[in-house]
Amino acid sequence: MARIYEDLTSLQKRIRIIQRVVVVSVILIAVYLWKMQILDYNRYWQKAENNRLREIKLPPQRGLIVDRNGVILAKNKASFQVSFIRENAQDLQLSLERVARLLSMDKKELVARLDKYRSLPDFVPIVIKDDLSIEEVARIESNQMEFPELRLAMEPKRDYPFGPFASHVLGYLQEISLRELRIPQYQGHDVGDMIGKTGIEFQFEQELAGRKGLVVEVVDSLGRKVKELVRRPPTRGNKVYLTLDYDLQAKAEELLNGREGAIVVLDPRNGEILALASFPNYDPNKFIHRFSPEEWLSFVQDPSHPLENRAIRGLYAPGSIFKLVMALAGLEAKVISPWTTFFCSGTTVIYGHPFACWYQPGHGAMNLEKAIQHSCNIYFYNLGKLLGIERIAAYARQCGLGQLTGIDLPGEKRGLVPDPEWKRQNRGAPWYPGETISVSIGQGPLLVTPLQVAVLTSMIARRGQRIIPHLFLKVEKREGTSQYYSPPCEEEKPGLKDKKVFERIISGMWKSVNAGGTGQGARLEGYDICGKTGSTQVISRDTADKMKKKIKTHSWFTGFASRHDPRVVVTVIVEFGGMGGQTAAPIARQLFELYRRKYD
Repeated sequence: MARIYEDLTSLQKRIRIIQRVVVVSVILIAVYLWKMQILDYNRYWQKAENNRLREIKLPPQRGLIVDRNGVILAKNKASFQVSFIRENAQDLQLSLERVARLLSMDKKELVARLDKYRSLPDFVPIVIKDDLSIEEVARIESNQMEFPELRLAMEPKRDYPFGPFASHVLGYLQEISLRELRIPQYQGHDVGDMIGKTGIEFQFEQELAGRKGLVVEVVDSLGRKVKELVRRPPTRGNKVYLTLDYDLQAKAEELLNGREGAIVVLDPRNGEILALASFPNYDPNKFIHRFSPEEWLSFVQDPSHPLENRAIRGLYAPGSIFKLVMALAGLEAKVISPWTTFFCSGTTVIYGHPFACWYQPGHGAMNLEKAIQHSCNIYFYNLGKLLGIERIAAYARQCGLGQLTGIDLPGEKRGLVPDPEWKRQNRGAPWYPGETISVSIGQGPLLVTPLQVAVLTSMIARRGQRIIPHLFLKVEKREGTSQYYSPPCEEEKPGLKDKKVFERIISGMWKSVNAGGTGQGARLEGYDICGKTGSTQVISRDTADKMKKKIKTHSWFTGFASRHDPRVVVTVIVEFGGMGGQTAAPIARQLFELYRRKYD
């Protein structure tokens, strides 16, 4: 019988293909297992540990901020917050709807909170609501089994017991951003942490923040605690003492209330700031809650700019306050003597243009002391013509204008001391001689901050020695030790060494307050206050005439006491307050009076 041979070629091909597929599949599985067990070991080990172990970070108590006498300005109080762990949500969209209902939140707000940190791993807890009420805490606790994606925790919440008091000094806290989390100085912080964003809270973040604690628990498959493996308690932040005097700060804020402006009170002997007030202010307690974008915009777009610290960031023309710098420059440069006299008839013509004195009838013959006493514009117009803008600018900078004072607060502005080079670079035009005449009485593009004026006044009071203003007095460490800080006084600047020059200027300032001058509104019986007023135009006389409007002026006063033993400097600016002698000087008098009652 013949044997029948079957052609198996096709079958063999199929077998070889299947073999190859099997081999490739085995290799792929092996590679995947190798990757999972070797390359991704840490990832899966962490997931496994997360299923068995639970780490709970314990937030520290933030350090107290107190005034020089121990009055608490910033403290903490107990609060609850709830976080969302995306990894624990089986159906994220359904979970968001249920959580929104449970917490009485707008789902859009909840989604926005999670989207903000979508670049982070799903197992990272994201704070979705804080400062929970007792009812909300109870609701979450009673539904914990149904909401494994929620984690409830207690945290110390920052509290400012006096609300807006000293808000521009203290600053405020806000949630740390993703950018800040990548900065080395914020190492140890996590998503949802609150950090200092402005003021002392920002400047001394490292001292105030403290260190987190840690609890490691063993949990069962339902997330219930079985036992505790590790407990490391948190370390509270250090206690920071400020140079502020509560009573002086409160008085300054009371006197400013309802009027835009700023007040600085400092000790010219060491630069300690006793009061630094800016109005309008804000309540930093509002910033503890996590803002929606709309809430934040309502703050930053407020036309009264309550977040702006006018004391260190407000830029104003100094007006007649600048005549003190002009007097220093004139005597030091020897273009005048104390007895040089100019006649004031109420108006004068310089470079073919008329320039007026604020006192239209005219002051008559004026020497330097009388010109300071009565704030005569004509005298300083003539002095400005003799000095020229380059020398004026040079002496202004030696007096600390156009540069940072060095205060231990973030965001200070430099101001502006104009000169021909500045105008060429910024306005593409030459400097005209008539502009020098305007600068001579503190007008034109010249800009200063109230703190710069206070430091200038301190330098005059100290007969040429400048100080660095500061708010930090000492830090009380957790270990019980204290670290004090006193900034060194700067050496006298070149060209400002002759103490006789300062005595002449101080004599004029004393007469301004005590002998019927423009600063007599600051006079205090039995207290040798030396001061200078200023009024700065917001619009020019010509513009006001064309618009048929009354000229609005900012009201300045700066001074010190006492004449021969200077211990306190007071600088006041009230926006649109009118003449300096009518508004700012009486405010200063009340602060001098309070200081004398407390310290003299």
